[in-house]
Amino acid sequence: MRTPEGEVVLRVPGSIANLGPGFDTLAVAVQLYLTLHVRLTPGAGELRFEFVNQKLDGENYIDRAFRFIAARHQFPIPSLDVKVESDIPMKGGLGSSAAATVAGLRLFEAVAGPVDEQELLTTACELEGHPDNIAAALLGGLTVSCEVPGALRVLRAIWPESLAIVVVTPEQHLATKASRAVLPEMISRADAIFNVQRVAFLLEALRTADFALLREALEDRLHQPYRAAIVPGLKEALELRHPSLLGVCLSGAGPSVVALAQQNLDEVSALLEDIYIRKSIAYRIQTLQVHPTNGAAKSPTLAARSHCVETSSGWSR
Repeated sequence: MRTPEGEVVLRVPGSIANLGPGFDTLAVAVQLYLTLHVRLTPGAGELRFEFVNQKLDGENYIDRAFRFIAARHQFPIPSLDVKVESDIPMKGGLGSSAAATVAGLRLFEAVAGPVDEQELLTTACELEGHPDNIAAALLGGLTVSCEVPGALRVLRAIWPESLAIVVVTPEQHLATKASRAVLPEMISRADAIFNVQRVAFLLEALRTADFALLREALEDRLHQPYRAAIVPGLKEALELRHPSLLGVCLSGAGPSVVALAQQNLDEVSALLEDIYIRKSIAYRIQTLQVHPTNGAAKSPTLAARSHCVETSSGWSR
């Protein structure tokens, strides 16, 4: 979106990855957003970032991604003022680092012009280290990622509109690196087969809206059993039973936990809340909508435009 003041606004969604058995493969974009307000200023080579509602914790992934792709294209870095706002909690398992990486690439498009979608996917995966969150952040909707030599292939799918996503986020940061450290280097053939079966089951259950299959389809042996030791409330959440509760899984690397339901969302939310109340852990709980699939649309640019297109970064002019 371009404002009357000549400011470009870029908006990138957060995401829920893994979805039970789909480790480093499945993700769905949700309506939590990282938003950049960008102004081109005189001079060259200076990127000035202002973080409005969150303090930067660690490396600035927006700046890193922008400079990485600019160097790859041998594009001279302009002088920009960038105001950053985010609804996505940092280190919460809701795709904050992927959204920041994608925002840096979208920022490059805003000053340099459109970049091929395949290059964006591959570059983002190279920077992020795993494909699931970045695919959803770039493309929206439900995504299925497959890494091949030198590239990332992504299939888009539709998330059923009637399937609500209730997310509880305990106020305990958990870095992806720490959450990955607890995972084993090797797994058994039985566990591999278990997860392959359930990924196929899950995708078909979502495609056909056969939600009675979701509880079984969300079971996992690759990451959730190991992360239960470091993610507060995960073990108890996975054991929850209620007529309206269709399934539970960890969001990304955690600590956010996801419950799927179609009705009685207040009752489902109360079940999750009770876990953290009993543990005396502060939390945030919300029901999220899916950010829709937006095809191969591009980011707005800092050059004047006269039409509007819908992009994975929001509405642009």
